Amino acid sequence: MDALSSSFLSTFPTQSSTTAPKLKSLTISSVRIEDRPTTQTPPKTTPPQPKHTAAATRTTTPPPPTKPNPTTLPAAIFNLFDDFINTFVDPPIRPSVDPKHVLTGNFAPITELPPTECDVIHGSLPSCLDGAYIRNGPNPQYLPRGPYHLFDGDGMLHSLRVSRGRAVLCSRYVKTYKYTVERDAGFPLLPNVFSGFNGLTASATRGALSAARVASGMYNPANGIGNANTSLAFFGGKLYALGESDLPYAVRLTAEGDVETVGRDDFNGELFMSMTAHPKVDPDTGEAFAFRYGPVPPFLTYFRFDPAGAKQKDVPVFSMTSPSLLHDFAITKKHAVFADIQIGMNPMEMIGGGSPVGLDASKVSRVGIIPKYAADDSEMRWFEVPGFNIMHAVNAWDEDDAVVMVAPNILSAEHTLERMELVHALVEKVRIDLKTGIVTRQPISTRNLDFAVINPAYQGKKNRFVYAAVGDPMPKISGVVKLDVSGCEHKESIVASRMYGEDCFGGEPFFVAREPGNPEAEEDDGYLVSYVHDEKTGESRFLVMDAMSSELDIVAAVKLPRRVPYGFHGLFVRESDLNKL
Repeated sequence: MDALSSSFLSTFPTQSSTTAPKLKSLTISSVRIEDRPTTQTPPKTTPPQPKHTAAATRTTTPPPPTKPNPTTLPAAIFNLFDDFINTFVDPPIRPSVDPKHVLTGNFAPITELPPTECDVIHGSLPSCLDGAYIRNGPNPQYLPRGPYHLFDGDGMLHSLRVSRGRAVLCSRYVKTYKYTVERDAGFPLLPNVFSGFNGLTASATRGALSAARVASGMYNPANGIGNANTSLAFFGGKLYALGESDLPYAVRLTAEGDVETVGRDDFNGELFMSMTAHPKVDPDTGEAFAFRYGPVPPFLTYFRFDPAGAKQKDVPVFSMTSPSLLHDFAITKKHAVFADIQIGMNPMEMIGGGSPVGLDASKVSRVGIIPKYAADDSEMRWFEVPGFNIMHAVNAWDEDDAVVMVAPNILSAEHTLERMELVHALVEKVRIDLKTGIVTRQPISTRNLDFAVINPAYQGKKNRFVYAAVGDPMPKISGVVKLDVSGCEHKESIVASRMYGEDCFGGEPFFVAREPGNPEAEEDDGYLVSYVHDEKTGESRFLVMDAMSSELDIVAAVKLPRRVPYGFHGLFVRESDLNKL
């Protein structure tokens, strides 16, 4: 998920060092981020050489660090007020927003890493892994002094470019407007919604400070307020870094494996305010479907992009009568499916010092179904599904006169933002009969599972297999399981699993088909990929697992030149698509 901006962080910029990194658990007591590798260009920097044009053979010299602009008198005064708020008005007391608690171990931020060749230490990389695995996640540019939530932080992309069995890692910030302006200023400028507005006093003081900085010309919110720290999507021939509080940021990969930010994309002025971090791409048509949500009507707006990436008209959904935290949705061949959950905007909680986003226990969750190509919301139908609170949707499909949706249901939704270690997500299959209105629910597994994916070729179609991350507890991921969701019995549906081992944790898996262009291929004929970190040794690896095997056997492991922090969502982009960027 994405926050509106970093919390009030240190007024010192990220620093680098010539000392080799020591990968250990960090306690945030200073303003220094983990050291860089020994040199700006590590010993092995020869990237894989895919087939390309002459332009692709050029070498890239990392730009020198940008020095912050001199601090002006108004900026110094605002920073003093900032320190006063963080020290006396709203200090980070609760563990969920205390940076000394949140940013420890492999959650601690790192500096950027230029393209660096990696060692394959087990097996060999399959030939179908010809492209790049890229994962997004929060990595604060400045270490926080005030409250900081796990969902905060500037987006950083960790890309592993793979070609002919060789791999190159690169970690780069998404150069959002917010990141760039704060980098140039030398300190953060805007607070964050998830941790900076708990209680009326904190909201009033931080809101006034932000307004003063905007009025003084230090920041223009019209240019964007998001971090682009949540996910990535490829559609319309472009690759985007996404966060739901802003517009998409187009990014590209160079032939050497470097990650570059192209810029914020408003799709020729047709897209404004924000867009979900979870658009859905129809694998048959190439169209992308998306939405935005907000605290004022219309609380939900649905839209789509044609195969060329041109945005089509908005479809405001006025039948959604209250603001809900709509992080994800699903599509079928005929419909778009939304979950109006119990978590939403709750300003009354702020009176007691709580978050403006919280659980409304009196609300009955609903699922809304609208024709995929609806011109307006007149055909939107809502069905009550009590206690159905999802953050992520796995897939959905049409089945006779019904719509079936698979998603992890958060049983302890009140802890979603505040105590994530208490969250338990139960994967369910929900069937909604469009003729009778009858809703049936089937639990798929009793395990604590989320960050689930499928073979992308089955997006919007009936699928059999789901690959889900195991929370141990959330937000740490101790392994991955394979689920068979084809049955209708109420029984445990795990058919394969791979646990990473003691003190080893990963993230969301991603499925890469072995033969993506073969319509006769089995649905699970492919590989699962993920970054995994060993908290004992401080090392991170890239694992490739056989999705068809009963134990999700590891067929290849790549030792990364330094740790990759835990993050959110990623994807694999094939070389043929990278060449289009």
